Amino acid sequence: MTNRTMNLKKYFFLLLLTSFSGYLYSQEGLPVYLDYLTDNYYLVHPAMAGAGSGTKVRLTARQQWFGIEDAPALQTLSVNSRMGERSAIGAMIINDRNGYHSQTGMKVTYAHHISLDQRSRYLNQLSFGASVSIFQGRLDESEFFNYNGTTDNNIIGSDQTSTEPNVDIGMAYAVSDFFIQFSVHNVLEVSRDLYSELEPTNRRRFILSGGYTFGETEWSFQPSMLFQHVSSTGESNIDLNMLAFREMEFGRIWGGLSYRSSLDGAEYVLGQATNEQKLQLLSPLLGVNYDNFMFGYTYSYQMGDIKFQNGGYHQLTLGLTFGEEKQAYHCNCPFAQ
Repeated sequence: MTNRTMNLKKYFFLLLLTSFSGYLYSQEGLPVYLDYLTDNYYLVHPAMAGAGSGTKVRLTARQQWFGIEDAPALQTLSVNSRMGERSAIGAMIINDRNGYHSQTGMKVTYAHHISLDQRSRYLNQLSFGASVSIFQGRLDESEFFNYNGTTDNNIIGSDQTSTEPNVDIGMAYAVSDFFIQFSVHNVLEVSRDLYSELEPTNRRRFILSGGYTFGETEWSFQPSMLFQHVSSTGESNIDLNMLAFREMEFGRIWGGLSYRSSLDGAEYVLGQATNEQKLQLLSPLLGVNYDNFMFGYTYSYQMGDIKFQNGGYHQLTLGLTFGEEKQAYHCNCPFAQ
């Protein structure tokens, strides 16, 4: 094998790692993007179903690389609601597509919330949640073909599907202006064999997040972080976030910035030098809560020398909240009301 061929293979591997890393995560269930920052931690943590008062409905659409045919796209529709003093339920529908690969599925959630302080309107809440999910993965190989008459035994050449049930569990704790959540996705080891008979049955993903809100009545600020680790690949990344909220007569406006960095890089050879690049995303976001409605927009820009194209990732979130108790808690917690 020539050095040029080896360099091209390393370059191609890095391109796949940096451009499709979000999709690699997505094949283990619902991908963890930044939609949780648009008032939707329930997408990440089952224990956050009904964590606040009222019922929340959220519709999210994410599109990567406008103008590229069959580029990655994700849509989610979720609803979660408090049921009485302690119980809550939730459900979501997911549609995730990327070229020849796609998955559709749904999750149903039950959460239990325990107040650790009976003082009126003082937030001190411990929560537990579990979601049961079912996903159907699809790999369409009907358009695949071989070069030079060679045959690849791994290519079947037809439209394949595989159905995978699984379970997510988690817990959350919120006290006054501080919150922390921990969840394990895909607890069960399930054989899928959609892409290869060597696919791991363990696709667990561990997610830890937390934050703190401070400020005055009109202005408040919320630094937060989210860490995730995938068992089967050993991949990890971290989000560092800062949001600002401004209370208005009609509701609330908010915005912020998120920085995501992979803790794992890929080496590539360019000329005579060996370099390493990690996935890095910089994401500004804006939103407004008007009466019972919410609108949010997030744009993610991928940094680094090697990437698929300069176009970024666009995400829109529409929301409706009803049955919400205004100023439910005496705390600086904008999304816990």
